[in-house]
Amino acid sequence: MKFRVNRDVLADAVAWSARALPSRPAVPVLSGLLLEAGDDIVLSAFDYDVSARVSAEADVAEPGRALVPGRVLAEITRSLPAQPVEIVTSGAEAVLTCGSIEFGLPTMPVEDFPALPATPARLGAIGGGVFATAVGQVAPATSRDEALPMLTGVRIDIAGETVTMAATDRYRIAAREFDWRPERPDATAAAVVPARALVEVAKSLRGGEVSIGLGDGVAGFESVDRSTTVRLLDEQFIDYRSRLTEDWPIRADVRVAPFIEAIRRVGLVAERNTAIRLSFDHGQVFIQAGGGEIGRGAESMDVELSGDAIQIAFQAHFLLDGLSGVETEFARIHMQSSSRPALITEVPGDADPAFRYLTMSLRAV
Repeated sequence: MKFRVNRDVLADAVAWSARALPSRPAVPVLSGLLLEAGDDIVLSAFDYDVSARVSAEADVAEPGRALVPGRVLAEITRSLPAQPVEIVTSGAEAVLTCGSIEFGLPTMPVEDFPALPATPARLGAIGGGVFATAVGQVAPATSRDEALPMLTGVRIDIAGETVTMAATDRYRIAAREFDWRPERPDATAAAVVPARALVEVAKSLRGGEVSIGLGDGVAGFESVDRSTTVRLLDEQFIDYRSRLTEDWPIRADVRVAPFIEAIRRVGLVAERNTAIRLSFDHGQVFIQAGGGEIGRGAESMDVELSGDAIQIAFQAHFLLDGLSGVETEFARIHMQSSSRPALITEVPGDADPAFRYLTMSLRAV
């Protein structure tokens, strides 16, 4: 194998594919990046759960394949000067040269590298920015408890021109709905994708259009010359929609950015896992925290309240995760009583809110 490639093109392709490298590979070959030279070059990484594949333009003198240490190659390509890079296999080495710089990387047996899963057929496409935003809004509500795998994933429901993403850790539910361009107007599908992998995919593909496919146990995401597959979790998931459409007799509209800042300020004196207490009255919300050995804090701000005055309390980071997902200037907090969950939505006028976030309240106020 022998090819010559632009330094920036190579560094970008290596950095992107190296995202899929496992931190603790089950077998040594999974620490490698597979380089394949044909008409262009293709770089692949795979850890049995997530695969990444990227193609890049290169001048190929001799087609071939080589499996080299992925993280080392990423470090090297990041540090190279802005000159063309040549990679040649020689015996048990892949020799990389860039100007006067030369590195020799040991190669691993290509035949031991597992075959990547086939990318599922495309179901539709969405702009990378919308896709990344939606993932960022729902992923914080996933669980970190690997004993309950279903709760570590994001549910994706496809129904024609509408996609809904949802996540829950049993204490809160986040859901985001968006329109996309389906391949078929009557397309329907559902899957649960591991949140950690989905977040990485969303970050890395946010620049262009993202096409999504769901196959037998695998989700596929493609953008331009990059593709990723992710092994799916069990499809069982709670009926989240019914819990987001209850009747809410109390409604408070508050300006998002100042509200977040006030909660963070007041929370400076709150001990870990203690409550942020909110007292809503007509025209004002009073924010309180602390009262123990660290101290106490309080702040008030304007609010537009419909319904009865109410006192309610939340875990600070649960509340902040929900508010941070709101993209409109104002957030709407829907409430029933101090002991019931509250729903946070955007304030979109007459349209149904695209983002919904349900969080448990704390009984002690």
